[in-house]
Amino acid sequence: MKLLFDNDIGANPLSGRTIAVIGFGSQGSAHAENLRDSGLSVTVGLRAGSSSREKAFEAGFQVLGIEEAAAQADVVALLIPDEEHGETYRRHLAGSLAEGKTLLVAHGFSLHFGQVEPHPGLDVVMVAPKGPGHQVRSEFRRGRGLVMLVAVEQNFSGHARDTALQYASAIGGGRGGIFESTFRDECETDLFGEQAVICGGLTHLIAAGFETLVDAGYPPEAAYFECVHEVKLTADLIHLRGISGMRDVISNTARFGDVTRGPRVIGPEVREEMKKILSEIRSGKFAEEWMEENRSGRRVFSSLLDRQRDKPIEQVGARIRKLIHPPGRESQGIE
Repeated sequence: MKLLFDNDIGANPLSGRTIAVIGFGSQGSAHAENLRDSGLSVTVGLRAGSSSREKAFEAGFQVLGIEEAAAQADVVALLIPDEEHGETYRRHLAGSLAEGKTLLVAHGFSLHFGQVEPHPGLDVVMVAPKGPGHQVRSEFRRGRGLVMLVAVEQNFSGHARDTALQYASAIGGGRGGIFESTFRDECETDLFGEQAVICGGLTHLIAAGFETLVDAGYPPEAAYFECVHEVKLTADLIHLRGISGMRDVISNTARFGDVTRGPRVIGPEVREEMKKILSEIRSGKFAEEWMEENRSGRRVFSSLLDRQRDKPIEQVGARIRKLIHPPGRESQGIE
């Protein structure tokens, strides 16, 4: 992969074109505001009764219905939750996207797993920031940007890649760095990372460590500091220095424990389960399970979330965060 920056990107094919941002949640609001601050023409498309309408109006955007916004735009950025892409495209966008327009998404899920099947006369591209919407916006306002992946699924015009790169640059990717990828690679690696490492793997590892210490009789506050609070410190070191670089600055005792006990925690059984998870992602099994969960009212999903919220680690954490970050004290880099 080659990392591209603003000075690697040529003339702006978005100049004089209208961009419709569909959705005004975390990613939608960040993209719309960054695009506007980059001097581009932006409208916001929302369904009737959307809870985001007032927020978008207050931010100074022209707010239209989804069909109207898409019909007037040259580039349509579909930035609503993945599970809503298919129905929204079929009901509101398919008839509004004339030949030669660009459909843009921020994650490959709906295209890769066939939830959206765009007609062949469109450019279809992806611009995927490697971070949540609030960071897309906050980094941009600081004069920085997140790393972003771009990909082209359909290149009807012959200029789809240029459009994707310029869009990424306009929301800050040219400052943080832009990698060219594919819908498949971005989608499958993103899902795997979320499930096995940065969300599913990490949160359940943290909770298991906390519960092991508390069950052994240690104070829950001490367990929280060791298993939760220090995760950010380690993650920051890995982000800046890599894993070996992190090990270079921790104690010899910590390093010895890391390299001798870590493989016992993440042993062969865990690695085999990771392979199963990846297989479920690649086969489409996970995508179908998630879409079926939405069709059935999210009962299992909601129950599992409620069960996690009720765990003691959440109660202890709330008390500790209130002490460390009382009202009025600036948070540590979270906006």
